[in-house]
Amino acid sequence: MKKIVFTIAALFILIVAADAQKYAFIDSEYIMENIPAYTAAQEQLNQLSSQYQKELESMHAEIEQMYGDFQAESVLLSDDMKRKREDVIVTKEKDYKQLQRKYFGPSGNLFAKRQALVKPIQDDIFNAVQDIANDGSYAVIFDKAGGTTLFFTNPRYNISDQILQKLGYK
Repeated sequence: MKKIVFTIAALFILIVAADAQKYAFIDSEYIMENIPAYTAAQEQLNQLSSQYQKELESMHAEIEQMYGDFQAESVLLSDDMKRKREDVIVTKEKDYKQLQRKYFGPSGNLFAKRQALVKPIQDDIFNAVQDIANDGSYAVIFDKAGGTTLFFTNPRYNISDQILQKLGYK
């Protein structure tokens, strides 16, 4: 839905001000791939994610083992012992889900780390785009990365390299 609204708005802007305005586009993925700090941040986030995933997989395997043992031994256990074992398994499952949210949830550790590492780079890119837009009198600068559909783009209007130069790369 956002894509449709954005496309309609972009077309409207193009139709209304086509003669008097300048347009350009960037490829933010290309820009970020050419910034060493972003590549390092992505590597660090991937390592952290892998570490969290291994910890969760280990915990999940332990829960599965506990459940398998419980099923195998349930015939021999009294009702009271069955309840206690079930409670231990349920508590362990709750801990697993809580840890999963802590690591990967919307306000989890991985998200916070991503904000700390990547957001400053994105802010720098945004500021550089804004400066170039003001200096070059661009009315609109599109980003062709991340789902925005641009059917045709003339490389002449691609200012991605200018953004990298403004940020001090290349």
